[in-house]
Amino acid sequence: MSATPEDRPNPSPGTSPRVVVIGAGIVGCSLADELTARGWTDVTVLEQGPLPAPGGSTSHAPGLVFRTSPSKMLTGFARYTVEKFGSLSHDGVPCFEPVGGLELATTPARLADLHRRAGLAAAWGVRGEVVSAARCKELWPLLDESVVLGGFHTPEDGLARAVLACRAQLDRATARGARFLDRHTVTGIERADGRVSGVVTDRGVFPADHVVSAAGFWGPVIGRMAGVDVPLQPLAHQYARTRPLPELSGARAEAALPILRFQDADLYFREHHDRIGIGSYAHRPLPVDPFGVPGYDAARERGMEMPSSYPFTEEDWAPSWADARHLVPALREAEVESGFNGVFSFTPDGMPLLGETRELRGFWLAEAVWVTHSAGVARAVAEWMVDGRPSTDVHDCDVTRFEGAQRSPAYVRERGSQQFVEVYDVTHPLQPLERPRPLRVSPFHARQEQLGAFFLEGGGWERPHWYEANAPLVASLGAELPGRDPWSARYWSPVAAAEAHATRERVALYDMTPLRRLEVTGPGALDFLDRMTTNKLRKRPGAVTYTLLLDDAGGIRSDLTVARLAEDHFQIGANSAADLGHLVRHAPAGVEVRDVTSGTCCVGVWGPLARALVQPLTGDDFSHEGFGYFRARRAHIGHVPVTALRLSYVGELGWELYTTADLGLRLWDTLWEAGRELGVIAAGRSAFDSLRLEKGYRAWGTDMTTEHTPAEAGLGFAVRMDKGDFAGRDALRDRPEPTRRLTPLLLDDPAAVVLGSEPVSVDGTTAGHVTSAGYGYTLGRCVAYAWLPAGLAPGTGVHIEYFGEKVPATVVEEPLFDPDMTRIRR
Repeated sequence: MSATPEDRPNPSPGTSPRVVVIGAGIVGCSLADELTARGWTDVTVLEQGPLPAPGGSTSHAPGLVFRTSPSKMLTGFARYTVEKFGSLSHDGVPCFEPVGGLELATTPARLADLHRRAGLAAAWGVRGEVVSAARCKELWPLLDESVVLGGFHTPEDGLARAVLACRAQLDRATARGARFLDRHTVTGIERADGRVSGVVTDRGVFPADHVVSAAGFWGPVIGRMAGVDVPLQPLAHQYARTRPLPELSGARAEAALPILRFQDADLYFREHHDRIGIGSYAHRPLPVDPFGVPGYDAARERGMEMPSSYPFTEEDWAPSWADARHLVPALREAEVESGFNGVFSFTPDGMPLLGETRELRGFWLAEAVWVTHSAGVARAVAEWMVDGRPSTDVHDCDVTRFEGAQRSPAYVRERGSQQFVEVYDVTHPLQPLERPRPLRVSPFHARQEQLGAFFLEGGGWERPHWYEANAPLVASLGAELPGRDPWSARYWSPVAAAEAHATRERVALYDMTPLRRLEVTGPGALDFLDRMTTNKLRKRPGAVTYTLLLDDAGGIRSDLTVARLAEDHFQIGANSAADLGHLVRHAPAGVEVRDVTSGTCCVGVWGPLARALVQPLTGDDFSHEGFGYFRARRAHIGHVPVTALRLSYVGELGWELYTTADLGLRLWDTLWEAGRELGVIAAGRSAFDSLRLEKGYRAWGTDMTTEHTPAEAGLGFAVRMDKGDFAGRDALRDRPEPTRRLTPLLLDDPAAVVLGSEPVSVDGTTAGHVTSAGYGYTLGRCVAYAWLPAGLAPGTGVHIEYFGEKVPATVVEEPLFDPDMTRIRR
């Protein structure tokens, strides 16, 4: 959630808000530099240890910066970190050494993944190439070339000198007015009227308008003082240095060879002059209790070099040492000179925790951030605090993203430990973590299991992707489905095609329970929602409206479906907990905003026979004339009271039927029994995504974010500039014509498939990237949406890079299926 200008303290002219940053590691120092550069100069950074190396994760960080990530956001953070640290030095020593990066493949699966990573790099603007084993040997002469199949070389990656970068930024921030106070242990957080008001230390109290916890693995400790949950798990990670190697004798530079990843063995390597440093993720998870980590002096008394440096565990090191020697023959006669287990932070999904907390206004988190992303994160948080929004979309690391069920200590520990285990694994975009599951299930879960549902997981929810009970339908498709490569065949089944076909031809039940539902009630609810969103909501009760939430710059912070159920009663289909927080924060007195998701459920009934299924079960008129498209009403389906919305995200006739969770199973069974003679099936998320792509329906967070405007995303129809003032209206009015657009593509080859995030080239030059993609079973082609330059006419040929292959595609007009909407409006 973002703080709007009226939410933030309003200092007197010529002054700035009082900011206290807790932690003078790489994030705290970077944030102080970014804030003071933007004119917020009343910044105090408190640190419990001695500067410049106070003993947190920064003090022992090996400093490897590989920018390429499946996350566009993280790649952007890392790019800025390289750019910024590359411009800094301290006492004549540069803060970043661009020695390059080299990721190795010793298995065919890893080599294929390196081609995928090269595509990600191209999509996100990072220069890199997949190289041969011989080239890997040239770049890193100590390698045994015979065990290497190839590598991915990124020449601008390299080593960040984290402590030096802290000192350089500390000096710049201090020159602008910031102060850094070491040996100050935080003991409490003061608050007044729901806002943070100060930080208590063992050496005094520091008044504050904003407090930022950048305490690293101590984050949960600081959070508890503020009454805020900080769902991160510190884990210890092995790092060792060899004795001097003859092969590196005479080395003058700290490092000259590229930083090296041997991910098939969960290892990385970097030079330390004539020694090699080796880090391992191959060992068992070693979770650390953040409340048991000693302070700096107490750690020294225990014989620890610093609080983040735990004793080396030889028994965990032995397998990694053998793997390192296998790859690097020079290590076979070498010995380990020193080692330690360094503590750093993991979250349940491996992403940082950023933003202002919902529990305490003015209390911010900048936690679970690695050196790789530190400067980029600091810039985003500084923009968020000063301007009210970061220029980069950060919804993937918003502090509100975890549900209550995902915040238990047991969950955070288990998922955080699993993130450590999988840090170098080849991870499919659909691949769920396996434990703890199941956690959140809809009321239909038992019936779904009986039908052989294949579940994936999102937000803690079990979500059926297809049902094995529908496997016999595959033979009736009438056309042979194209084969799939091993990557696109993962978490996919031809049953999805049969389910999509059955939805288009008959009727299917979809479990829509995991989609977030909000309820807004009270006098003034209409005025409030109309002011917050882009479309016209001043319609009589029973109307449903698709609309957008914008930020102050006109970026799309969410898309909503708003049903007016009564004069002052609205039901909203939303996307994230951030939507709830945003609306709660801005709701006026008398207007209540509640999340009702967990107490309710939803069945989507869609297909040309949907009315034939539903109408006999109700005394209400579900005809087209009696219950029009984008209308809502309360009704009964059999014995079950429902709120029915005539909507369709799959492009077919039908309704979303909502009821309370206790009646959900009865609703499902009523529909299922009545639908048998119509050939009703249960259908999963895989078919759902295929059908929505054929209709061109957008998915927020994938197809568009705060980085995009409605016109760019093809959602201008949801904006009514003539309705009066609304959030973001002024920014839209002043925007120039878009130079990029979300563009629909059809792959030329009926057998070709892409999955998303691939680079797209126009006339041989990378021009954008794919957002959503999936096979359109009705169309017999894969559909992809991509951000590309505006003005590409339908029929324009492009290429999508998929695992190193250039896959031809063509720009097309949308919607690709049923452009006249006759199937929905019947």
